[in-house]
Amino acid sequence: MIKKIHSIKFHKFSVERRVAVISVYKKFLVFIVSAWMIIPVADTYAQIKEDTVNTTILDIPQKVLINNIFIVGNEKTRKNIILRELNLKQGLVYDWEELLGMIKADQQKIYNLQLFNNVEITPLLTEVGQIEILVSVTERWYIIPSIIFNLADRNFAEWWTNQNRDFSRVDYGLRLAHNNVGGRNEKMKISAQLGFTKAFDVLYSIPYIDKNQQHGLAVQFNYFTNKTVALRSLENKQVFFQNETQDALRKNTAAFLRYTYRGSFYNFHFATFGFNHTWVKDEVLEQNPNYFLNEQNDLRYFLASYNFRHDRRDNNAYATDGESLNIGITKYGLFSGDGINETELSLNVNKYQKFNNKFHFAAGLSLNAFLSPKQPYTLVRGIGYKPNFIRGYELNVIEGQQTVVQKNSLRFTIFDLGYDISNIMPVEEFSYFPVKLYFSANFDHGYVKDRNFIPENGRLTNQYLYGYGAGFDLVTFYDLVLRFEYSINSQKEGTFFINFLAPF
Repeated sequence: MIKKIHSIKFHKFSVERRVAVISVYKKFLVFIVSAWMIIPVADTYAQIKEDTVNTTILDIPQKVLINNIFIVGNEKTRKNIILRELNLKQGLVYDWEELLGMIKADQQKIYNLQLFNNVEITPLLTEVGQIEILVSVTERWYIIPSIIFNLADRNFAEWWTNQNRDFSRVDYGLRLAHNNVGGRNEKMKISAQLGFTKAFDVLYSIPYIDKNQQHGLAVQFNYFTNKTVALRSLENKQVFFQNETQDALRKNTAAFLRYTYRGSFYNFHFATFGFNHTWVKDEVLEQNPNYFLNEQNDLRYFLASYNFRHDRRDNNAYATDGESLNIGITKYGLFSGDGINETELSLNVNKYQKFNNKFHFAAGLSLNAFLSPKQPYTLVRGIGYKPNFIRGYELNVIEGQQTVVQKNSLRFTIFDLGYDISNIMPVEEFSYFPVKLYFSANFDHGYVKDRNFIPENGRLTNQYLYGYGAGFDLVTFYDLVLRFEYSINSQKEGTFFINFLAPF
C-alpha cells in the first residue's frame, strides 16, 4: 500500500513564503499560471471526459518528478482529508501517461468525498522533467438545515397508485446536517419528523480516529412510531392497518455502534453492533398473529454485522464508469434472551462501462438470503424492498427468503452541462449549477423464493420475472437524481414511474 502524504515540503522557497504566495494569489490562479507560462493539463472533475488531459506543449517528457503538491480552495476541509485520497506522491518519478491516469482517478476519489462541487488537479511544468501538482477545490455548503417532506411509501408509484395520493402518508419535519464537522469529513445529522411516521434520529460519524487515517467510528440512535402499519402482503401488495382511535400501533427504538477500517483507497470494512426493540399494540397481533413469530407484542434483540465494500465508481450518486461490490452478513439475536435467532446474507455487485463520451452501460446483481424459512414481518425482504426491485413491479412486493435480481441499463448522454450562476447566486458554494440528462434503455429480471408457498402471493413468487422499458435520468445540483421511466413487466402491465435515486 502506498503511504499517504503526511506533509508538503517546498524546495525552492521557504514554507512560509510558499504558503503566503498561494494564499494571496489563489483567487488569481489563472493569471499566475499564464505569467509563469505553465500549462494546465487537467479539466475539472465535473467535465472529465476521455480527453481528460490536453496540452499544447510538444516536448512533454516521458517521465516527470513531482516536486511539490499544493492544495487551494479548502477553506474548511483539512488538507490531510484531501491528501488521503491522493495516489500521487511528492518526490516520486512517474511515467507521463501513467500520471495522467492517476490524476483522473484521484480527482474522482476527492469528488466522491461529496465535500466539493468541483475538483481540479493540474500538473504544472516548472522545469524539464519536473512538475508541481496543484489541487484546486470548490467547497460545498456543509451545514444544511432542511425541511423533511418525504413519502412514507416504498416509492412514488406506490403512493400515487396504490395509496391514492393520500397526503396523510407524507412525512414532514426538520433536519440539520453538518457534512464536514471540524473539517475532517465528520458527519452529524439530527432530524425530528412528524406525519405518517413520527421519528427522531441522531447520527455522528468520524471517518478517521487515528493518525494514519484508516480507522473510524459512527454512532446512531433512532426512535419512531406508526399509527398505520403494514401487517402482511396480499396479492403481492402491502396490507395496512389502522385502528379507529388512531393510536400508535408500533414503536421502535434502535441504537448502533459501527467501526470502519479503510486499508486502501477503494476497500472498506464495517463491523456493526446494535440493539433493536419493536413494540406493537395487541390489535396488530389480532390481525396477524405471526407478526413477530413469538406470540408476544414486542421483539427485542441484539445484532452484529460485517460488511465489505469495494467502491471504484466515478460518481457515488450516479456512476457511469467503474465498479462496486458489497458483501454482508448479519446475525439477529446474539444472546439467549433475544427474541430472534436469524442470519441474513447479502451481495450487491455493480459494473459501469463507458464506451465513449456518449454511451455507457450499467449492470447490477443483487442477492439476499435468510437461513430460516420464516421471519418476523419487520425483517421481510424481497423484490420491492430496497435495494431489490425490477422495473415494472414498483407497485408490487414479492416477499420470500431468497431474492436474486439482475438489472441493466444502456444510457446515452443527451447533454452534460455546467453553469456559473455567481451573478445571481453570490454564495460560492451554490454558484456552480451542473445538469446532466441521460436517455436509458432498461431490462431487469429476477426471482424470489418463498419457502412457505403462501397462496395469496403465489402469482409472482417462485417464478421468473422481468421488466423492460425506457426513460430519462436527470442528475443536477448537489447530486440530485430524478428518473422518469415507462416500464412493462412480464405480466404485460405497463406503467409510468418517477423515482428519486439512481437505480443502482
